[in-house]
Formats: sequence, C-alpha cells, structure tokens
Amino acid sequence: MNRREFIASVAALAATSRYASLAQEPETIRGFPDSLLKYVPFIEKTPVPEYHWAPPSAYEAFQDTKFGVRIHWGIYSLWHRGPESWPFLGMSFEDRQNYNNLYRSWNPAGFDAAGWMDVFKESGMKMFAFTTKHHEGFCMFDTRTRVKSRANWMAAGGPGIESCDLSYSVMETPFRRDVVKELCDAAHQRDIRIDLYFSHPDWYDADFRPYVCHPFQVPSSKEWMTEADLEMTQQRLGNHAVMVPDPTDAAVSRMMERHRAQLVELLTNYGKIDMIDLDMWLGPRVWPELRKTVLKMRELQPQVMLRGRGIGNYGDYYTPERVVPGSKEMSEKPWFTIYPLGTDFSYEPDAAKYKGTQWIVLNLVDAVAKGGGLQIGVGPSGHGEFHPEAIRQMKGAGQWLKVNGEAIYATRPRMGTLWSEGETVRFTQSKDSRFTYAILTEWPGRQVVLKTMHPKPGSKVNLLGSNAELSWTFDSAKGATIALPENLQQAGNRPCDYAWSLKFEGVGA
Repeated sequence: MNRREFIASVAALAATSRYASLAQEPETIRGFPDSLLKYVPFIEKTPVPEYHWAPPSAYEAFQDTKFGVRIHWGIYSLWHRGPESWPFLGMSFEDRQNYNNLYRSWNPAGFDAAGWMDVFKESGMKMFAFTTKHHEGFCMFDTRTRVKSRANWMAAGGPGIESCDLSYSVMETPFRRDVVKELCDAAHQRDIRIDLYFSHPDWYDADFRPYVCHPFQVPSSKEWMTEADLEMTQQRLGNHAVMVPDPTDAAVSRMMERHRAQLVELLTNYGKIDMIDLDMWLGPRVWPELRKTVLKMRELQPQVMLRGRGIGNYGDYYTPERVVPGSKEMSEKPWFTIYPLGTDFSYEPDAAKYKGTQWIVLNLVDAVAKGGGLQIGVGPSGHGEFHPEAIRQMKGAGQWLKVNGEAIYATRPRMGTLWSEGETVRFTQSKDSRFTYAILTEWPGRQVVLKTMHPKPGSKVNLLGSNAELSWTFDSAKGATIALPENLQQAGNRPCDYAWSLKFEGVGA
C-alpha cells in the first residue's frame, strides 16, 4: 500500500459508522462515560479479576487536591513552533532530522527544581504534572532503555529506518541531569503531590510504528489502530506520512518491553508517585501486553492513580481538556480539567497571551463546584524558566487561595443540581457537610439572595478573609438574604479580588 492508498483507506474507514459496536455493550462498571471509551473499544469494560483500582484513600486524596499545574517541557521548547511536539508531524524531512538532533544542544542552565516548587507552593498548588516523555519520544529522565531503530529523514533515496543504540534522553545531552528526579525530590520535600505524564506512542522509536500519528505508517496500519486513531493520523499527517514495512514480531516485542521498562523506572526510581498521567493509545494487537504493564504498575505502587487514556476502565481518573464541563459530571471517576494558561501547554513567549489570575480563579471555582479540579498548563522556556507574567498570575491565584482555600481544598460538591445559582454563584461544602460555601464570582452589591440556602437557626454567616459577621434572614419562599456591610462596597476593603466566599453552617434547602 502506498501513501495515497493509505490515506484513502483511512478516510473511507473514518466515514463509516464509528463506534456502533459500543452501543450494544452493557453499561460501564465503575467506569467512565462511554464517550471517553470510544478510543479503546478493544479493552474490556470490566477489568480482569486480578486487577484492582487505586484504593479509596488514593481517590480521597485526589479529590482533596483541587488545584495544580501541568508542565510540558522538552526539546520542543527550543523552537517554540506550536503546541508541544505536535508541529513535528508537519515539518519537512530536513527539519525533522534537525529536530531529532536538538537533544545534542539541550542545556537549560536556568532550570531550578526547588525554585519551580517554591513558585507552585506560593501559588496554592497541591500537585504538579510533568511530561517525562511526550509523543516525539525524548525522555526527560534517566532511562536505561535503548532505542534500537529510528528514522533517518535525510537518507539517500528518501527517509528510511536505520539501526541505532541510544536512550534518547536528557542523560545524552550537555545537561546530563535527571530532570524528573530533581523535580520529584523537590516536591517530596514540600509535600506537593506528583503526577508523571507518559506518552504511550513514541515517534522517535521506529518500533512504535504506526501508532497514533507515527510519521512512519505501514501497509497494514488500519489493522493496528482503532478507527479514531486512524482518523487522527490522517488528519495530523496528511501527505507527510512515510510508508515503511510492517514491524516484525521482534520489533513489536521490543517496543512493548521498552514501554513497560520505562513505566517501571518511573514507579521505581523516584519515590512515591501519586498519579501517572498516561496519554494517547496503543492498538488492539498489543493490548494484552499493555494490560500486563498496567498490572505491573499496580504491583509496584498500588496507590497510584492512573489516567484512563489508553487503558479504559483500568484507569482511575480523567481529564477534560481546555474546557470545564458545563454541568456536574456524573461519572464515578474523579477528574481534573487541564487547561493552558497561555496558548498551549508548552512555553508561551508572549505575555499578552496569558489568560490572567481572574481566569484561573473563576475556572477553579467552577470546576470545584462541579466536583472536579483544575490543572493549569504552564511550560518553561528552553532555558528552563517560566515567563514572569505566568509566575505573576499563578502567585495571584495563591493570594486568592490564602483567603478562600477553605472553600476549595478538600471540599465536595453539593448534591444534584445544587452546585450553582445562576451564572455568578457556585457552591461547595465541607466533607462532613457541616459547612456550605457560596462563592460569588461577581460582587452582588449590598445584599445577595440565595434561594437554595437555609442556614442553621442562630448560626453565623461569614465572609472568608473578613472579621465581619453578616446579618441574614430566611424566607421559605425566597431563601436566604445576606446583607453585605457598607464598608465592603468599596473594592479596596474586600479581603480579595475576583470572587468572594460566604461560609454557612448548614447544608441548605
């Protein structure tokens, strides 16, 4: 099959009735919405008996965390051509070759793991997620695995596969420091939870062809990938795909051994890991081996929370991307919204493109009210430093959380549809249901009426960050009316900016 035939076959397959088989399957068991399982229809919805999810204590800790940062950093940070390593797929062959060799100049002298963690701590973040390996395959940790075959994009006669023997990691750069270890050590010292991102596919290692947009496609690509992956590959690669022979059985075995070994390294060499942030998918032919890898991960760190991408209901959590769900999520699985503070998850050099502290606060409040959390995406430069504007905005969120953290951390959503009133009020409650918090995302003036609140008789209503005790009345037809003192009508007298939290004793109507 040539490149044109490959693209035609993918387009024809994508035009068929996708995912029709899923409609005939039973409801998910302790699982994700079916919409999140569409990429992995080959994975059994009910895990094998010997598998177990993370324990309830891990789920509880995950749901207590609420706010964190998502760091995409790699050799793509040297070129700033777009979102993470994705621009690689549209590059010329010469640029691909040069990109793959960028590791030879990787020397981020400004990198300071302790400094990063201090910024996160001051920003009120309880966790960080870090890209140990993005899709292009460059490892930000000291992997002992070896790549045995790769692309030579500038080979005589056109691109082809060549033999090699390297780790393709930071340890082969002038920097020669294990970035993941330094970050994990600094996080452990500051009690910041650790989430290590890991991409299933690998575009550098030719053994991983043809999975998820691998620049090397093969005559039998449609037998290796799901319909959704084939469609994505066609959309992302277009005419930039290069056709090479199908992988041999030995190459497939080598691929899965390396994939497993790297995840074992991440769960063995860096202390307690709270989350593994798996990304993208491998195909049906290798699922039995990937399932063994997941079982091994559970054996190494039984409490680790696994993102469900690529492993379906074997996962523990999921991440809506670039959006806070419009209503409270009904899945049994917990979630974090992942959303870049700049344009993309990697470094943004333009200060004007960072969305602002208010954007962080309002999206955090919205996500937490609906039962989730927020990870903001912020990437450092190739030098290893975050943009000063990103730091300013993150620390601004930390100042807000110093006042309002009680209404955010370790809270739970109210039942049913009681998470909001209109567009400008969001609710949370303490885990013991003793206190309810009404977070006002616009200053209401001299009073606010909350129809779903019924404070405990004789109880106090407080504005977090203020010593003022607020007067209130209750009417069964109207709800609770809370008066806001005259001095608070001046913005400078309020305890914070952006949003304000009222604390009630009692769970409401």
